[in-house]
Amino acid sequence: MTLRSRFGMASRGAQCALVAGAVGACDGASARAPRDSVAAKSAATAELSDARQTALTQSVARVSPSVVTVQTEVVERVAVDAYEQFFGGRSGERVNAGIGTGFITTSDGTIVTNAHVVAGAKRISVAMRDGTTFEATLKGADEANDLAVLKIEARGLPVAPLGNSDALLIGEWAIAIGNPYGFVLGNSEPSVTAGVISGTGRNLLGRAQGGGAYLDMIQTDASINPGNSGGPLVNADGEVIGVNSSIYSPSGGSVGIGFAIPINRVKHVTDDLLKFGVVRRAWLGIKLDLPTTGTPMAVTRSGVVVRTVVPGSPAAKAGIRPGDVLLRAGARAIRNPFDFDAVLLDLRVGATVPVRVRRDNRESVVDVTVADLPEVNAPRVAVLKELELITITPTIRVERSIRSSGGALVYKVSDRVSEALGIQSGDVVVQINRTPVTDADAAAKALDYYGGRGPIRMYFERAGRIYATDFQIQ
Repeated sequence: MTLRSRFGMASRGAQCALVAGAVGACDGASARAPRDSVAAKSAATAELSDARQTALTQSVARVSPSVVTVQTEVVERVAVDAYEQFFGGRSGERVNAGIGTGFITTSDGTIVTNAHVVAGAKRISVAMRDGTTFEATLKGADEANDLAVLKIEARGLPVAPLGNSDALLIGEWAIAIGNPYGFVLGNSEPSVTAGVISGTGRNLLGRAQGGGAYLDMIQTDASINPGNSGGPLVNADGEVIGVNSSIYSPSGGSVGIGFAIPINRVKHVTDDLLKFGVVRRAWLGIKLDLPTTGTPMAVTRSGVVVRTVVPGSPAAKAGIRPGDVLLRAGARAIRNPFDFDAVLLDLRVGATVPVRVRRDNRESVVDVTVADLPEVNAPRVAVLKELELITITPTIRVERSIRSSGGALVYKVSDRVSEALGIQSGDVVVQINRTPVTDADAAAKALDYYGGRGPIRMYFERAGRIYATDFQIQ
């Protein structure tokens, strides 16, 4: 039987090749056809595999083995039910499970994650990508930077390569690796999303996972969802450039606006936590003249005017005076108080930073040597008796045009405390470290909890904007 096409008679070799799959080979030539097809298919597969090996896949392969799942147990008190109350019960306890992401930075088990991932945890465990689980010890946490360091007892672990967040390019690839929904997805393998670096030096003062204000952040459109917190943000070279910390979202889900803590800040925070157990907070001795009115755009361009300089402080020794306008610190331009707060986060105690100031329309550069936050400027508990807070009510909120939905209004404050903390009557305390303040009682409890535990960062609203002040309670 022969096969005829519209172009004429098919050759015998072609006939056998066409039917070989059904009736077997006709001769040696046709018998080679299936093997040639397989070889061609293998070559195509190999070519496709090479095409799939992109910078993104190679970066993920380099970093993902070091990504871990952080599991926590938080014990919280709950109100007693009516039955227990009848028999004299007062309160009960409930264990809540939490989950987040971390990554390994040393082969002997040092792990970086977010502070809000492990906040209040009574038990912390870490699961590797193969499901192996270790008990973890909290070595230190810094609420202001939202970073924590964990330690597990293990050796020979894969380590995440760390990059340089000062050299980021807007538009370059950014890969977020983490555990957005933990074990709901069926295993402990991390998830991967990709995007670009959307911006650097962002100050996030709105709604964010973890709460509070985040300063000088990396912005990316790589999807970050609840559970991604603490995971690495990676560049196309397979280097960690940031720690995923928050999303900005009206719905609570990813909408393409995610933020990560720059890895260069992570390095010095983790170094301090491992060496000292706390972060040595940079202190220059400068109090700023914060704007009291104006639109958000005007505030971000308001400039930074020095209100007071603490006698004997690094700023005073460098010759900075009240009324000076700060223009630049190191390589960073200072356009508003948020930029100045971001500078303080990145300064190392003992380092010298050149500060450009303007005085009487003349500019000059002075060298300021960064010092530790001194205890003399850290209000003790007794000082707080000079601070009177009241809970925000709907009436107060409307009358004073307060934007925050809750908080504690500074009703009265002594000159001494106002000078030390940088707050004034009419400010609204909205958060203390990573603890949201819903009312005056919550503020008092947070101050009592964090007192004596190290530096405190308090966020407050003034004229519709969120600011921060650092102090200690001994």
